[in-house]
Amino acid sequence: MALVMNSQRLFLIIISSCFVALSSSASLPVKAVNLGGWLVTEGWMTPWLFDNIPNRQMLDGTQVQLKSLKLNTYISAESGGDSVIVANRTSASGWETFKLWRVDETTFNLRVFQGQFVRISTKSSRLVAMATNPTASEQFVIIRNSNNPSHVRIRAPNGLFVQAKTTNTVTADYSQEGTSWGNNDPSVFEVAFVGGQLTGEFQLTNGYGSGAASVLTNHWSTYITEDDFRSLANDKLTAVRIPVGWWIASDQNPPKPFVGGSLQYLDKAFDWAERYNLGVIVDLHAPPGGSQNGNDHSGTRDGTKDWGTDESIDRTVGVIDFLASRYRQRSGLLAIELINEPWAPDVSLDKLTKYYRAGHQAVRKYTPNAYVILSNRLGHADRTELLQFAKDLDKSVIDVHYYNLYSDMFSSMTAQQNVDYVKNDRSKELSSIMVADGPSVFVGEWTGEFGHSGGASQKDYQTFAQAQLEVFGRATFGWAYWSWKNNDAHNHWSLKWMIDKGYISL
Repeated sequence: MALVMNSQRLFLIIISSCFVALSSSASLPVKAVNLGGWLVTEGWMTPWLFDNIPNRQMLDGTQVQLKSLKLNTYISAESGGDSVIVANRTSASGWETFKLWRVDETTFNLRVFQGQFVRISTKSSRLVAMATNPTASEQFVIIRNSNNPSHVRIRAPNGLFVQAKTTNTVTADYSQEGTSWGNNDPSVFEVAFVGGQLTGEFQLTNGYGSGAASVLTNHWSTYITEDDFRSLANDKLTAVRIPVGWWIASDQNPPKPFVGGSLQYLDKAFDWAERYNLGVIVDLHAPPGGSQNGNDHSGTRDGTKDWGTDESIDRTVGVIDFLASRYRQRSGLLAIELINEPWAPDVSLDKLTKYYRAGHQAVRKYTPNAYVILSNRLGHADRTELLQFAKDLDKSVIDVHYYNLYSDMFSSMTAQQNVDYVKNDRSKELSSIMVADGPSVFVGEWTGEFGHSGGASQKDYQTFAQAQLEVFGRATFGWAYWSWKNNDAHNHWSLKWMIDKGYISL
Protein backbone atom coordinates (compact mmCIF):
# COMPACT_ATOMS: atom_id res chain seq x y z
CA MET A 1 0.00 0.00 0.00
CA ALA A 2 2.81 2.37 0.88
CA LEU A 3 4.49 1.65 -2.47
CA VAL A 4 1.27 2.41 -4.32
CA MET A 5 0.81 5.63 -2.39
CA ASN A 6 4.38 6.67 -3.12
CA SER A 7 3.88 5.91 -6.80
CA GLN A 8 0.70 7.94 -6.84
CA ARG A 9 2.48 10.75 -5.05
CA LEU A 10 5.31 10.65 -7.59
CA PHE A 11 2.77 10.65 -10.42
CA LEU A 12 0.99 13.64 -8.91
CA ILE A 13 4.27 15.52 -8.55
CA ILE A 14 5.10 14.91 -12.19
CA ILE A 15 1.64 16.01 -13.31
CA SER A 16 1.77 19.05 -11.06
CA SER A 17 5.15 20.10 -12.45
CA CYS A 18 3.88 19.79 -15.99
CA PHE A 19 0.81 21.83 -15.12
CA VAL A 20 2.90 24.63 -13.67
CA ALA A 21 5.10 24.77 -16.75
CA LEU A 22 2.13 24.79 -19.11
CA SER A 23 -0.21 27.08 -17.23
CA SER A 24 2.01 29.74 -15.75
CA SER A 25 3.25 31.01 -19.11
CA ALA A 26 -0.38 31.49 -20.17
CA SER A 27 -1.42 33.27 -16.98
CA LEU A 28 -3.08 36.61 -17.77
CA PRO A 29 -2.64 39.47 -17.44
CA VAL A 30 1.11 39.32 -17.96
CA LYS A 31 3.74 41.56 -16.48
CA ALA A 32 6.32 41.41 -19.24
CA VAL A 33 9.41 43.13 -20.54
CA ASN A 34 10.79 43.51 -24.04
CA LEU A 35 14.22 42.11 -24.78
CA GLY A 36 14.85 44.93 -27.22
CA GLY A 37 18.18 45.44 -28.92
CA TRP A 38 19.09 41.77 -28.60
CA LEU A 39 18.08 39.69 -31.63
CA VAL A 40 17.15 42.74 -33.73
CA THR A 41 19.71 45.56 -33.73
CA GLU A 42 18.66 49.03 -32.58
CA GLY A 43 21.70 51.27 -32.60
CA TRP A 44 20.28 53.86 -30.21
CA MET A 45 20.21 51.09 -27.58
CA THR A 46 23.59 49.52 -28.39
CA PRO A 47 25.68 52.23 -30.12
CA TRP A 48 28.96 50.48 -29.29
CA LEU A 49 28.18 47.77 -31.84
CA PHE A 50 28.83 50.29 -34.62
CA ASP A 51 32.10 51.71 -33.28
CA ASN A 52 34.48 49.80 -35.54
CA ILE A 53 32.64 50.06 -38.85
CA PRO A 54 34.91 51.72 -41.46
CA ASN A 55 33.55 55.05 -42.71
CA ARG A 56 30.92 54.89 -39.98
CA GLN A 57 29.28 58.12 -41.12
CA MET A 58 28.15 56.64 -44.43
CA LEU A 59 25.97 53.64 -43.64
CA ASP A 60 23.04 52.37 -45.68
CA GLY A 61 20.19 54.84 -45.76
CA THR A 62 22.35 57.85 -44.87
CA GLN A 63 20.85 60.93 -46.52
CA VAL A 64 23.20 63.37 -48.21
CA GLN A 65 22.92 66.63 -50.10
CA LEU A 66 25.66 67.60 -52.58
CA LYS A 67 26.50 71.19 -53.47
CA SER A 68 28.80 72.13 -56.32
CA LEU A 69 31.52 74.38 -54.94
CA LYS A 70 32.05 76.04 -58.33
CA LEU A 71 28.38 76.79 -59.02
CA ASN A 72 27.29 77.12 -55.38
CA THR A 73 24.14 75.13 -56.20
CA TYR A 74 22.80 71.72 -55.18
CA ILE A 75 22.44 68.75 -57.50
CA SER A 76 19.15 66.93 -57.71
CA ALA A 77 17.03 64.67 -59.88
CA GLU A 78 14.77 66.89 -61.95
CA SER A 79 11.17 66.31 -60.83
CA GLY A 80 12.47 64.06 -58.06
CA GLY A 81 13.36 61.11 -60.27
CA ASP A 82 13.04 59.26 -63.58
CA SER A 83 14.86 62.21 -65.11
CA VAL A 84 18.24 63.86 -65.63
CA ILE A 85 20.46 65.09 -62.80
CA VAL A 86 20.82 68.86 -62.65
CA ALA A 87 22.67 71.36 -60.43
CA ASN A 88 20.33 74.30 -60.44
CA ARG A 89 18.98 74.42 -56.88
CA THR A 90 20.02 77.26 -54.59
CA SER A 91 18.55 75.51 -51.54
CA ALA A 92 18.04 71.87 -50.65
CA SER A 93 15.03 69.81 -49.58
CA GLY A 94 13.59 66.44 -50.69
CA TRP A 95 14.51 66.39 -54.37
CA GLU A 96 18.05 67.46 -53.52
CA THR A 97 18.51 64.62 -51.04
CA PHE A 98 20.09 61.27 -51.98
CA LYS A 99 19.97 58.04 -49.96
CA LEU A 100 23.12 55.95 -49.89
CA TRP A 101 23.11 52.23 -50.56
CA ARG A 102 26.48 51.04 -49.36
CA VAL A 103 28.38 48.57 -51.56
CA ASP A 104 31.61 48.78 -49.57
CA GLU A 105 33.48 51.32 -47.48
CA THR A 106 33.78 53.87 -50.31
CA THR A 107 31.37 52.64 -53.01
CA PHE A 108 27.67 53.52 -53.05
CA ASN A 109 24.46 53.59 -55.04
CA LEU A 110 22.71 56.98 -54.97
CA ARG A 111 18.92 56.73 -54.60
CA VAL A 112 16.81 59.75 -55.46
CA PHE A 113 13.57 61.07 -53.98
CA GLN A 114 11.23 58.92 -56.09
CA GLY A 115 13.28 55.76 -55.55
CA GLN A 116 15.34 55.46 -58.74
CA PHE A 117 19.14 55.15 -58.78
CA VAL A 118 21.68 57.42 -60.44
CA ARG A 119 23.56 56.07 -63.46
CA ILE A 120 25.28 57.35 -66.62
CA SER A 121 23.04 57.85 -69.63
CA THR A 122 23.52 55.23 -72.35
CA LYS A 123 23.47 58.03 -74.95
CA SER A 124 25.82 60.56 -73.34
CA SER A 125 27.97 61.20 -70.28
CA ARG A 126 25.10 62.89 -68.44
CA LEU A 127 23.90 61.51 -65.13
CA VAL A 128 20.30 60.33 -65.01
CA ALA A 129 18.09 58.79 -62.31
CA MET A 130 16.27 56.05 -64.17
CA ALA A 131 17.48 52.70 -62.78
CA THR A 132 15.00 50.80 -60.61
CA ASN A 133 17.40 48.08 -59.45
CA PRO A 134 21.03 49.02 -58.86
CA THR A 135 23.80 47.04 -60.55
CA ALA A 136 27.51 47.68 -61.14
CA SER A 137 26.45 50.42 -63.57
CA GLU A 138 25.04 52.42 -60.64
CA GLN A 139 28.06 52.17 -58.33
CA PHE A 140 29.88 55.41 -57.51
CA VAL A 141 33.03 55.81 -55.43
CA ILE A 142 32.88 58.74 -53.02
CA ILE A 143 36.35 60.11 -52.20
CA ARG A 144 36.55 62.40 -49.19
CA ASN A 145 39.19 65.07 -48.71
CA SER A 146 41.34 63.90 -45.81
CA ASN A 147 41.87 67.50 -44.69
CA ASN A 148 38.23 68.48 -45.08
CA PRO A 149 35.89 65.42 -45.11
CA SER A 150 32.90 67.57 -46.06
CA HIS A 151 34.46 68.00 -49.53
CA VAL A 152 34.14 65.01 -51.84
CA ARG A 153 34.77 63.88 -55.40
CA ILE A 154 32.68 61.15 -57.02
CA ARG A 155 34.18 58.62 -59.40
CA ALA A 156 31.59 57.19 -61.78
CA PRO A 157 31.44 53.58 -63.04
CA ASN A 158 33.29 54.63 -66.23
CA GLY A 159 36.33 55.63 -64.15
CA LEU A 160 35.83 59.38 -64.67
CA PHE A 161 34.75 61.94 -62.13
CA VAL A 162 31.33 63.55 -61.85
CA GLN A 163 31.34 67.27 -62.55
CA ALA A 164 28.77 70.04 -62.55
CA LYS A 165 29.49 71.70 -65.90
CA THR A 166 26.52 74.04 -65.77
CA THR A 167 23.43 74.33 -63.64
CA ASN A 168 21.59 72.06 -66.08
CA THR A 169 24.40 69.66 -66.99
CA VAL A 170 25.93 67.14 -64.58
CA THR A 171 28.21 64.66 -66.33
CA ALA A 172 30.67 61.83 -65.63
CA ASP A 173 33.54 62.92 -67.90
CA TYR A 174 36.06 64.80 -65.73
CA SER A 175 39.35 63.02 -66.31
CA GLN A 176 41.78 64.83 -64.02
CA GLU A 177 42.87 62.60 -61.15
CA GLY A 178 44.63 65.32 -59.21
CA THR A 179 42.86 68.24 -57.59
CA SER A 180 43.66 71.04 -55.21
CA TRP A 181 40.11 70.67 -53.80
CA GLY A 182 39.57 74.32 -54.68
CA ASN A 183 36.28 76.07 -55.27
CA ASN A 184 36.92 76.31 -59.01
CA ASP A 185 37.15 72.54 -59.53
CA PRO A 186 33.81 71.43 -61.04
CA SER A 187 34.34 67.90 -59.68
CA VAL A 188 34.41 68.97 -56.04
CA PHE A 189 31.19 68.91 -54.02
CA GLU A 190 30.34 69.79 -50.47
CA VAL A 191 28.44 66.98 -48.75
CA ALA A 192 25.92 67.61 -45.99
CA PHE A 193 24.45 64.78 -43.92
CA VAL A 194 20.78 65.36 -43.18
CA GLY A 195 18.15 63.54 -41.14
CA GLY A 196 18.81 60.96 -38.48
CA GLN A 197 21.11 58.13 -39.37
CA LEU A 198 19.68 54.62 -39.50
CA THR A 199 21.44 52.15 -37.21
CA GLY A 200 19.59 48.88 -37.61
CA GLU A 201 20.45 45.30 -38.49
CA PHE A 202 21.02 46.06 -42.19
CA GLN A 203 23.34 48.98 -41.48
CA LEU A 204 25.39 46.96 -38.99
CA THR A 205 25.75 43.77 -41.03
CA ASN A 206 26.40 45.53 -44.34
CA GLY A 207 28.79 47.94 -42.64
CA TYR A 208 30.95 45.19 -41.16
CA GLY A 209 30.58 42.81 -44.09
CA SER A 210 32.42 39.56 -43.36
CA GLY A 211 33.11 40.72 -39.82
CA ALA A 212 29.45 41.09 -38.89
CA ALA A 213 28.94 37.49 -37.72
CA SER A 214 31.56 37.70 -34.97
CA VAL A 215 30.30 41.09 -33.77
CA LEU A 216 26.72 39.88 -33.48
CA THR A 217 27.56 36.48 -32.03
CA ASN A 218 29.48 38.17 -29.23
CA HIS A 219 26.56 40.54 -28.67
CA TRP A 220 23.90 37.81 -28.60
CA SER A 221 25.89 35.72 -26.15
CA THR A 222 26.53 38.55 -23.67
CA TYR A 223 23.72 41.11 -23.89
CA ILE A 224 21.01 38.75 -22.61
CA THR A 225 21.92 35.61 -20.64
CA GLU A 226 20.25 33.09 -18.37
CA ASP A 227 21.05 35.37 -15.43
CA ASP A 228 18.70 37.95 -16.91
CA PHE A 229 15.85 35.44 -17.01
CA ARG A 230 16.57 34.50 -13.40
CA SER A 231 16.41 38.19 -12.47
CA LEU A 232 13.17 38.65 -14.38
CA ALA A 233 11.53 35.86 -12.41
CA ASN A 234 12.90 37.19 -9.13
CA ASP A 235 11.49 40.62 -9.97
CA LYS A 236 8.00 39.08 -10.36
CA LEU A 237 7.79 39.44 -14.13
CA THR A 238 5.83 36.71 -15.87
CA ALA A 239 6.74 36.96 -19.58
CA VAL A 240 9.18 38.32 -22.15
CA ARG A 241 8.45 39.84 -25.54
CA ILE A 242 11.32 39.06 -27.91
CA PRO A 243 11.68 41.06 -31.15
CA VAL A 244 13.02 39.02 -34.09
CA GLY A 245 13.76 39.72 -37.75
CA TRP A 246 12.47 37.85 -40.78
CA TRP A 247 15.95 36.49 -41.61
CA ILE A 248 15.71 34.22 -38.56
CA ALA A 249 13.56 31.89 -40.67
CA SER A 250 16.55 31.20 -42.95
CA ASP A 251 19.06 31.26 -40.13
CA GLN A 252 21.57 28.81 -41.60
CA ASN A 253 21.99 30.86 -44.76
CA PRO A 254 20.16 34.20 -44.62
CA PRO A 255 20.29 36.60 -47.58
CA LYS A 256 23.19 39.04 -47.46
CA PRO A 257 24.05 41.12 -45.61
CA PHE A 258 22.21 39.43 -42.72
CA VAL A 259 24.07 36.77 -40.76
CA GLY A 260 22.86 33.59 -39.14
CA GLY A 261 22.97 32.63 -35.49
CA SER A 262 20.10 34.48 -33.82
CA LEU A 263 17.83 31.41 -34.00
CA GLN A 264 19.90 29.43 -31.53
CA TYR A 265 19.61 32.30 -29.06
CA LEU A 266 15.84 32.37 -29.46
CA ASP A 267 15.95 28.64 -28.70
CA LYS A 268 18.01 29.42 -25.59
CA ALA A 269 15.45 32.05 -24.59
CA PHE A 270 12.73 29.40 -24.62
CA ASP A 271 14.90 27.10 -22.51
CA TRP A 272 15.56 29.82 -19.96
CA ALA A 273 11.96 31.05 -19.94
CA GLU A 274 10.63 27.57 -19.27
CA ARG A 275 13.25 27.03 -16.57
CA TYR A 276 12.03 30.13 -14.72
CA ASN A 277 8.36 29.75 -15.56
CA LEU A 278 8.11 32.73 -17.92
CA GLY A 279 5.94 33.01 -21.01
CA VAL A 280 7.47 33.94 -24.37
CA ILE A 281 5.93 36.36 -26.86
CA VAL A 282 7.77 36.09 -30.19
CA ASP A 283 7.37 39.43 -31.95
CA LEU A 284 8.14 39.89 -35.66
CA HIS A 285 9.73 43.33 -35.52
CA ALA A 286 11.20 43.24 -39.02
CA PRO A 287 9.13 41.66 -41.83
CA PRO A 288 10.46 40.60 -45.26
CA GLY A 289 9.74 42.48 -48.46
CA GLY A 290 10.18 46.00 -47.14
CA SER A 291 9.75 48.06 -44.01
CA GLN A 292 6.34 48.54 -42.41
CA ASN A 293 7.34 51.78 -40.68
CA GLY A 294 10.75 52.95 -41.94
CA ASN A 295 12.43 52.60 -38.54
CA ASP A 296 15.78 50.99 -37.70
CA HIS A 297 14.13 48.06 -35.94
CA SER A 298 12.25 47.05 -39.10
CA GLY A 299 15.43 45.83 -40.79
CA THR A 300 15.11 48.54 -43.42
CA ARG A 301 17.96 49.49 -45.74
CA ASP A 302 17.06 53.13 -46.29
CA GLY A 303 13.82 53.90 -44.43
CA THR A 304 11.49 53.40 -47.37
CA LYS A 305 8.10 52.12 -46.22
CA ASP A 306 7.13 49.55 -48.85
CA TRP A 307 5.75 46.54 -46.97
CA GLY A 308 2.22 45.46 -47.87
CA THR A 309 2.45 44.09 -51.41
CA ASP A 310 0.93 40.66 -51.99
CA GLU A 311 4.42 39.22 -52.33
CA SER A 312 5.65 40.73 -49.06
CA ILE A 313 2.53 39.52 -47.25
CA ASP A 314 3.01 35.97 -48.53
CA ARG A 315 6.66 35.99 -47.49
CA THR A 316 5.78 37.32 -44.05
CA VAL A 317 3.17 34.62 -43.53
CA GLY A 318 5.95 32.15 -44.35
CA VAL A 319 8.05 33.55 -41.49
CA ILE A 320 5.13 33.20 -39.07
CA ASP A 321 4.58 29.65 -40.29
CA PHE A 322 8.22 28.87 -39.55
CA LEU A 323 8.07 30.33 -36.03
CA ALA A 324 4.77 28.62 -35.15
CA SER A 325 6.02 25.28 -36.47
CA ARG A 326 9.32 25.47 -34.61
CA TYR A 327 7.92 26.46 -31.21
CA ARG A 328 4.48 24.85 -31.26
CA GLN A 329 5.39 22.22 -28.66
CA ARG A 330 7.26 24.57 -26.33
CA SER A 331 5.39 25.08 -23.08
CA GLY A 332 6.80 28.60 -22.87
CA LEU A 333 5.12 29.78 -26.08
CA LEU A 334 2.53 32.31 -24.95
CA ALA A 335 1.95 34.29 -28.15
CA ILE A 336 3.22 35.23 -31.58
CA GLU A 337 2.93 38.87 -32.61
CA LEU A 338 2.43 39.02 -36.37
CA ILE A 339 4.12 42.37 -37.03
CA ASN A 340 5.32 45.34 -35.01
CA GLU A 341 4.03 48.89 -35.42
CA PRO A 342 2.77 49.08 -39.02
CA TRP A 343 2.52 52.70 -40.09
CA ALA A 344 -0.65 54.33 -41.39
CA PRO A 345 -1.43 55.25 -44.08
CA ASP A 346 1.58 53.61 -45.79
CA VAL A 347 0.20 50.23 -44.70
CA SER A 348 -3.49 50.19 -45.59
CA LEU A 349 -6.03 48.63 -43.26
CA ASP A 350 -7.19 46.26 -46.02
CA LYS A 351 -3.68 44.94 -46.61
CA LEU A 352 -3.02 44.63 -42.90
CA THR A 353 -6.19 42.68 -42.13
CA LYS A 354 -5.52 40.42 -45.11
CA TYR A 355 -2.15 39.62 -43.59
CA TYR A 356 -3.50 39.27 -40.06
CA ARG A 357 -6.09 36.71 -41.17
CA ALA A 358 -3.47 34.67 -43.03
CA GLY A 359 -0.98 34.98 -40.17
CA HIS A 360 -3.59 33.82 -37.66
CA GLN A 361 -4.33 30.79 -39.83
CA ALA A 362 -0.60 30.00 -40.03
CA VAL A 363 -0.33 29.95 -36.23
CA ARG A 364 -3.49 27.85 -35.89
CA LYS A 365 -2.06 25.21 -38.22
CA TYR A 366 0.29 24.26 -35.40
CA THR A 367 -1.20 25.32 -32.10
CA PRO A 368 -4.69 26.03 -30.75
CA ASN A 369 -3.32 27.57 -27.58
CA ALA A 370 -0.89 30.33 -28.54
CA TYR A 371 -2.34 33.81 -28.59
CA VAL A 372 -2.03 35.77 -31.84
CA ILE A 373 -1.20 39.43 -31.32
CA LEU A 374 -2.25 42.09 -33.84
CA SER A 375 -0.40 45.38 -33.58
CA ASN A 376 -2.42 48.54 -34.02
CA ARG A 377 -1.22 50.87 -36.77
CA LEU A 378 0.75 53.92 -35.71
CA GLY A 379 0.24 57.32 -37.27
CA HIS A 380 -3.19 58.54 -38.32
CA ALA A 381 -5.21 55.47 -37.43
CA ASP A 382 -8.22 54.79 -35.23
CA ARG A 383 -7.19 52.82 -32.15
CA THR A 384 -10.42 50.79 -32.41
CA GLU A 385 -10.13 49.92 -36.11
CA LEU A 386 -9.18 46.26 -35.51
CA LEU A 387 -11.78 45.44 -32.87
CA GLN A 388 -14.56 44.15 -35.11
CA PHE A 389 -12.11 42.27 -37.32
CA ALA A 390 -10.33 40.62 -34.38
CA LYS A 391 -13.58 39.32 -32.86
CA ASP A 392 -13.64 36.64 -35.56
CA LEU A 393 -10.14 35.38 -34.68
CA ASP A 394 -9.91 33.12 -31.63
CA LYS A 395 -7.42 34.06 -28.91
CA SER A 396 -6.50 37.27 -30.69
CA VAL A 397 -4.97 40.25 -28.91
CA ILE A 398 -4.76 43.93 -29.87
CA ASP A 399 -1.38 45.52 -29.10
CA VAL A 400 -1.19 49.25 -28.36
CA HIS A 401 2.00 51.20 -27.63
CA TYR A 402 1.91 54.17 -25.27
CA TYR A 403 4.81 56.60 -25.06
CA ASN A 404 4.62 60.10 -23.59
CA LEU A 405 7.23 61.09 -26.15
CA TYR A 406 7.70 62.00 -29.83
CA SER A 407 5.36 64.98 -29.68
CA ASP A 408 5.70 68.65 -28.79
CA MET A 409 2.63 68.16 -26.63
CA PHE A 410 4.54 66.02 -24.13
CA SER A 411 7.74 68.04 -24.18
CA SER A 412 5.76 71.13 -23.16
CA MET A 413 4.09 69.34 -20.23
CA THR A 414 5.20 69.36 -16.61
CA ALA A 415 5.86 66.05 -14.87
CA GLN A 416 2.47 66.20 -13.15
CA GLN A 417 0.68 66.90 -16.42
CA ASN A 418 2.29 63.78 -17.86
CA VAL A 419 0.97 61.78 -14.90
CA ASP A 420 -2.50 63.28 -15.33
CA TYR A 421 -2.44 62.46 -19.05
CA VAL A 422 -1.80 58.80 -18.24
CA LYS A 423 -4.50 58.65 -15.59
CA ASN A 424 -7.10 60.42 -17.73
CA ASP A 425 -6.44 60.27 -21.48
CA ARG A 426 -4.57 56.97 -21.62
CA SER A 427 -7.07 55.39 -19.26
CA LYS A 428 -10.03 56.47 -21.39
CA GLU A 429 -8.39 55.30 -24.58
CA LEU A 430 -7.53 51.93 -23.09
CA SER A 431 -11.11 51.52 -21.87
CA SER A 432 -12.43 52.28 -25.36
CA ILE A 433 -10.45 49.34 -26.76
CA MET A 434 -11.39 46.84 -24.05
CA VAL A 435 -14.94 46.19 -25.22
CA ALA A 436 -17.26 43.42 -24.09
CA ASP A 437 -16.79 40.20 -26.07
CA GLY A 438 -13.86 41.80 -27.89
CA PRO A 439 -10.25 40.68 -28.16
CA SER A 440 -7.82 40.95 -25.28
CA VAL A 441 -5.74 44.13 -25.12
CA PHE A 442 -1.97 44.32 -24.60
CA VAL A 443 0.09 47.43 -23.87
CA GLY A 444 3.04 45.92 -25.70
CA GLU A 445 5.40 48.86 -25.23
CA TRP A 446 5.68 51.63 -22.66
CA THR A 447 8.57 53.13 -20.74
CA GLY A 448 9.51 55.20 -17.72
CA GLU A 449 10.90 58.04 -19.83
CA PHE A 450 8.64 60.98 -20.68
CA GLY A 451 8.81 64.37 -22.32
CA HIS A 452 8.72 67.35 -20.01
CA SER A 453 9.24 71.08 -20.01
CA GLY A 454 11.78 71.14 -17.19
CA GLY A 455 13.89 68.95 -14.98
CA ALA A 456 12.28 65.84 -13.49
CA SER A 457 13.22 64.37 -10.13
CA GLN A 458 13.42 60.73 -9.12
CA LYS A 459 10.09 61.23 -7.36
CA ASP A 460 8.58 62.49 -10.62
CA TYR A 461 9.76 59.39 -12.45
CA GLN A 462 8.49 57.14 -9.68
CA THR A 463 5.08 58.78 -9.78
CA PHE A 464 4.92 58.60 -13.57
CA ALA A 465 5.90 54.92 -13.61
CA GLN A 466 3.40 54.06 -10.88
CA ALA A 467 0.58 55.79 -12.78
CA GLN A 468 1.36 53.69 -15.84
CA LEU A 469 1.50 50.48 -13.81
CA GLU A 470 -1.93 51.24 -12.40
CA VAL A 471 -3.55 52.15 -15.73
CA PHE A 472 -1.83 49.61 -17.96
CA GLY A 473 -2.33 46.94 -15.30
CA ARG A 474 -6.00 46.96 -16.30
CA ALA A 475 -5.17 45.74 -19.82
CA THR A 476 -6.76 42.31 -20.18
CA PHE A 477 -3.70 40.66 -21.72
CA GLY A 478 -1.19 42.69 -19.72
CA TRP A 479 1.75 44.94 -20.47
CA ALA A 480 5.41 44.82 -21.54
CA TYR A 481 7.95 47.49 -20.59
CA TRP A 482 10.49 48.69 -23.16
CA SER A 483 13.10 47.41 -22.47
CA TRP A 484 14.99 45.16 -20.04
CA LYS A 485 18.33 46.82 -20.84
CA ASN A 486 19.49 50.01 -22.52
CA ASN A 487 22.69 52.03 -22.67
CA ASP A 488 23.59 54.50 -19.94
CA ALA A 489 22.30 57.46 -21.93
CA HIS A 490 18.77 56.04 -21.72
CA ASN A 491 18.52 54.65 -18.19
CA HIS A 492 14.80 55.30 -17.81
CA TRP A 493 14.19 53.00 -20.78
CA SER A 494 15.75 50.08 -18.88
CA LEU A 495 13.41 48.22 -16.54
CA LYS A 496 16.40 46.51 -14.95
CA TRP A 497 17.91 49.90 -14.07
CA MET A 498 14.56 51.29 -12.93
CA ILE A 499 14.04 48.34 -10.57
CA ASP A 500 17.63 48.29 -9.29
CA LYS A 501 17.55 52.05 -8.58
CA GLY A 502 14.17 51.99 -6.86
CA TYR A 503 12.19 53.85 -9.53
CA ILE A 504 9.75 50.98 -10.09
CA SER A 505 8.48 48.31 -7.75
CA LEU A 506 6.56 45.28 -8.99
